[in-house]
Formats: sequence, C-alpha cells, structure tokens
Amino acid sequence: MGYSQAAMSDLLIIIPAYNEEATISSTVNRLQEVTGYDHVVINDGSTDGTRRVLQKNGFSYLDLPLNLGIGGAMHTGFKYAWRLGYDYALQLDADGQHDPHDLEKLIGAMRSGEWDMVIGSRFVEESDYSGSRLRRFGIRYFQHLIRLLTGWTIADPTSGYRVVNRRVIEEFVRNYPNDYPEVEVLVTLARKGYRVSEVTVDMRERQGGVSSITPARSLYYMAKVTLFLIIRRFF
Repeated sequence: MGYSQAAMSDLLIIIPAYNEEATISSTVNRLQEVTGYDHVVINDGSTDGTRRVLQKNGFSYLDLPLNLGIGGAMHTGFKYAWRLGYDYALQLDADGQHDPHDLEKLIGAMRSGEWDMVIGSRFVEESDYSGSRLRRFGIRYFQHLIRLLTGWTIADPTSGYRVVNRRVIEEFVRNYPNDYPEVEVLVTLARKGYRVSEVTVDMRERQGGVSSITPARSLYYMAKVTLFLIIRRFF
C-alpha cells in the first residue's frame, strides 16, 4: 500500500498503471493542471520505475504487490472509492490517451442524474482517432455482440474513459471482471437495468511506453469475452 489521501471531493479519478514509468508523471501533472478532483494511481505490480516516479512526485497511489491486470487494478480503485464515500468514480488511463479537458463532459452528463455510467466515446461523432486495423475490427465486433446480447447500441464499447455513480461503484465492489472488463461490465449493467450513455471525447495515441495489448492478446481477449458473455447470457 502506498500513499493515499482522505476524500476531498465527491469524485475519485482512478488511474490504473502497469509499467507506465514513461508517462505517469505527465499524465498526473496534466490532470492536476485542469481539475481539482481527487485522484489515485493504482500501481499494478509494475516492474519498471513507476513506483519510484510516484514516490518522487508525491502522487497519491495504492501499491499492488503483484500484477492483477486492468480488472484487478480497477476493482481495487472501486473498493477504495466505496470505502472513502465517493459519489462518483472515473477511470483515466495512465498512458496519456485520455484528455483531462474532457472530464467535465463526462461528469456533467453524470451529474444530470439520468445515467449510471457515462462513457467517453471516440465514435459518437466523427473524430480524428484512427487506431490500428485490428483495434477497429475489435470495436465493431463488440458493438455487434453487445447489440445482440442486450439491444444496446454502444459506439465505443472498449473505451476505458468512463465514469460511474455510487450505485455502480457498489456493484463493481461486489463483482468486477479480472481482466478485459470494459465490454463485460456493459452486458452486466444492461442485464441489471442500469442506464448507460456516451459523450464525445478526444483521444490521443499512447504518449510513451509500450502497450501490453499485443495482436495475439487482442484475439484472445475477443474470444474469452465472447465465451464468457454467451455463458452468462444463456446459462
């Protein structure tokens, strides 16, 4: 466990980080320049200098002794948000892809009271984001799968830039997928009657470091999530 802070706002920004030594400082500094919301970095068992950077800069963080994956890191963040009494929790990637200037778009939509989750989407409207061919294929694939299983039309189902209210925080504290959770939780929320919306945001390419999502892992992700969703839908 690393340095953390007492709740000072009603929203907690959760930043999962695995081997993000090259980007975590600029990501958190940029966030602090544009918002006063509380934040916590979940150092997910990094083997590089991520923890050293967090300590040197005095950033708020929780230190996991082992790499649990994005699901385990976010589950930790949601537990932390629940225990400290936050009304909202927002996920922000550590690699600099998410623009903190878009925070208020997500938070404003959430504060309307109409939604339980708001997703920052690259595809609700036209944007400059392209991504790899495999990533675009995966996004389209999950769009169709979610529509088939839930009737929902989600333009950007793999986006990790999302905010949830306290009801969903509690839901995620009880159960959150261990890895590749973005698509799976949407189907779960649809089945339980929660309300989800999307707002347009800008996303950049990774600002440094190396993504852990290789083409092989992407295909594995698609197959695993599909199998789990079908099993949970029909059994």
